[in-house]
Amino acid sequence: MQMLTELGVHIEHRRPDCVLSTSVSHDELTVTAPPARLPDLIDFLRSDSTCRFSSLIDITAVDHPERPQRFDVVYHLLSMYQNHRIRLRAALREDEMLPSITEIHPSANWFERELFDMFGIRVSGHPDLRRLLTDYGFRGHPLRKDFPTTGYTEVRYDEVEKRVVYEPVSLVQEYRQFDFMSPWEGADYILPGDEKTDDETEEAS
Repeated sequence: MQMLTELGVHIEHRRPDCVLSTSVSHDELTVTAPPARLPDLIDFLRSDSTCRFSSLIDITAVDHPERPQRFDVVYHLLSMYQNHRIRLRAALREDEMLPSITEIHPSANWFERELFDMFGIRVSGHPDLRRLLTDYGFRGHPLRKDFPTTGYTEVRYDEVEKRVVYEPVSLVQEYRQFDFMSPWEGADYILPGDEKTDDETEEAS
């Protein structure tokens, strides 16, 4: 804990222009930064001899639709030299561009494409910003909290037309009702295989 606190003080002292705050919780150091300063901060964290965070582990986001700064973009970095991990967090408006860090960490390419695909976060300076996990014509961004769990369209292969067709989601009523009763609680039928239990009990007696 003391080591992480000292590391946070070091980062804040060396790059006050890039750091809004630091905190240590659950043995993890979190640094909050303005989005525009992220490339400079990440480059510093990689090159500084005390930090040496040379490995980008992940980039993700959290959606807070009730906030003016809707997204928290989160970066996880690892220093294999110092055996440290760090989390960077930046609050981003929905209409705000996130600067790419692909020139610093080429592995950020797919992470940033995933941010665009799943959350609709636009990344400036990205070499090839397009959807990664969904189809090219996909509507919406699945990890936003206002995205419906059923989605907007369903995809199926039409045997008559011999092609893939897209149709609006249509759930019939029986798929909206769920029976959560366990088969072993109040069921008036025998599941396949259960009849052997009665036969074995009679043979044992």
